[in-house]
Amino acid sequence: MGLLHEAGHEDIHTFSIGFEDINDEAGSEFEYSDQIVKQFKTTHQKYVVSNAQVLPRLGEAVANMAEPMVGQDAVAFYLLSEQVSKHIKVVLSGQGADEAFAGYFWYPRMQAEAGSEVERFSKHYVDRSYEEYLQTVNEHYHGVNHTEIWLNKEFAKANADEFMDKVFRTDITRLVVDDPVKRVDNMTMAWGLEARVPFMDYQLVEHALSIPPSLKMFEEGKHPLKQIARGILPDSVIDRKKGYFPMPALKYVQGEFLEFMSDILTSSACINRGVFNQDFVQKVIHSPQDYMTALNGSRLWHLALLEYWLQINIDG
Repeated sequence: MGLLHEAGHEDIHTFSIGFEDINDEAGSEFEYSDQIVKQFKTTHQKYVVSNAQVLPRLGEAVANMAEPMVGQDAVAFYLLSEQVSKHIKVVLSGQGADEAFAGYFWYPRMQAEAGSEVERFSKHYVDRSYEEYLQTVNEHYHGVNHTEIWLNKEFAKANADEFMDKVFRTDITRLVVDDPVKRVDNMTMAWGLEARVPFMDYQLVEHALSIPPSLKMFEEGKHPLKQIARGILPDSVIDRKKGYFPMPALKYVQGEFLEFMSDILTSSACINRGVFNQDFVQKVIHSPQDYMTALNGSRLWHLALLEYWLQINIDG
C-alpha cells in the first residue's frame, strides 16, 4: 500500500472483512486497516459478517474448493471476494510474506526446541499425531505413517545450511503452494476475481530464502520488511501482534455451528462412507475444545469439512 502510494498511484481501493468476536478472540483487524485507510485516503469498503450470515454460505464456499481446505480463512476469502468483485476484477493479496520472511510466532519456538528436525517441525505443523489418526479413521484406512515419511524426505534434501533454512524451504516450496495460495485462488476465482500475490514473485522468494534465518526472525519476525516499512506505514501497524484472517466461529465451535458439524459427521452418508471411527467422532463432538491443533485450529472443523466436501463434490 505504502509503496503504491509512493509510486504515485491515486484512488487506491481497499477492502476488509470482519466477523463476530468469540471469547477473547477478535473477529477482525479493523483497528489496523482503519489506520491505513486514514493515512493513504483509500477508497475503502468494510464488511461485517455475522455468524448467522456465515452458516448458510458454508456450502457455497465448500462447493468452490478444488479439494478440502480446512483453513478457516477460506470461507472468509470467499465472502470477501463476493463483495470485492462488485467493484474491481483484480486485487493484490499479501499471501506468502510470513513464510518468505519468517513472520509466524512458531518459528523461534521450533528453533529453540530439542529433538530431531522432523520432531521439532511436526510439533507445530502436524495437526494430529499418527496415533490419533489411527483412532480417527476405521481400520481400512490404517497404514504406514505417510506424513513422517514425507517429512523425512523433505528434510533430507541438500542445499539448506541449517534447520530453519529447511523449514522455510518446506514452507515456500510445499505448504504455501498446497494451502494458502490455493485457498486464495479458489475462493477469489469463484467470483471471477483475480488475486495476485506479489510476495510470491519468484525472484523475491529466492532472495528471501538466501537471507540468514536469524536476520529474518529478528524483531519477532519479518525484520527486513519491517525495516523497509518504517516511515511509510504507521509503527502501530508494523509492530502489531501477528494476526490472521479470523473467523472465530470455525475455531471455537459452539451453538449452531456445533450442531451443523455434528449433523454432518453423524449423517447416514458419513456413516456409510466408513472413513471415520464414529466412537472417536463422538468424543470430538462432545468436547471440541479438547481437540485443537498445535496452531489452535479446530479438529472438529477439519473432520466436518472433509465429510462436507465429499458430500457436496463427490456424492452430488
